[in-house]
Order: sequence, then structure tokens, then C-alpha cells
Amino acid sequence: MQTIALIAHDKKKEDMLDFAAHHKELLSQFHLVATHTTGTLLNEKLGLNVETMMSGPLGGDQQIGALVATEKVQYVIFLRDPLTSQPHEPDINALLRLCDVHNVPLATNRKSGHILLEYAAKKLA
Repeated sequence: MQTIALIAHDKKKEDMLDFAAHHKELLSQFHLVATHTTGTLLNEKLGLNVETMMSGPLGGDQQIGALVATEKVQYVIFLRDPLTSQPHEPDINALLRLCDVHNVPLATNRKSGHILLEYAAKKLA
């Protein structure tokens, strides 16, 4: 089963919930991993089965990076806040570099996430 990693900066958590609710049926066909707070919200609010890593400030984004590097994650959706992200939030740069090195698609907003999921759905068929 292919894996999708989900990460959201604090101000993008609601966007991630809306995005995941819109794509819940498709997302449920994948193994999902997420940073702790994001994954917990997706599990509790939407009933999605999400494996949680540590929270972003404690290294959850780096745990996901390790999964990318070991080819255990095929897609990453990182809804980031480009204008007001806080110092404690995950930094996308290291994860973006790993995704580029390992040729793993990474979406940084809802529109690119939608396109990524359309592609992933075609790969499932």
C-alpha cells in the first residue's frame, strides 16, 4: 500500500481538515502518516486512520523525511503558511530537498495537493 505524508503549519490545520474531508474516500485507500497534531486532528475529526509521528517541533517532519529517504512515503502534502509560520513549526526546506533527491512529489497548497491526489488515484487504478 502506498503512503501519503500529511503536514500542516498551525494556521493551515483547518485547511488540512477541509482538504482531507473533501478527499476522505481517496485518502482512506492509502497508508497515511502525519506529524502528531495534524494526524491526531485528522483521526479525531474525520475518522481517518493516520499513523502519527512526533509533533513538528520535536522532529516529526524529520521522521517523515526519513520515510521519504527510505522510499516508504510516495507522496507528501505539506500545507505551509508562507507568510506567518512560527519558528517552532516544521521547516519545509529539508523535506523539500529530500523529496527532490528521491523524486517524491510534494504539494505545498490545497490546489497542488488536489492535483497530487488525482495523480495518486490514477496510479491506484
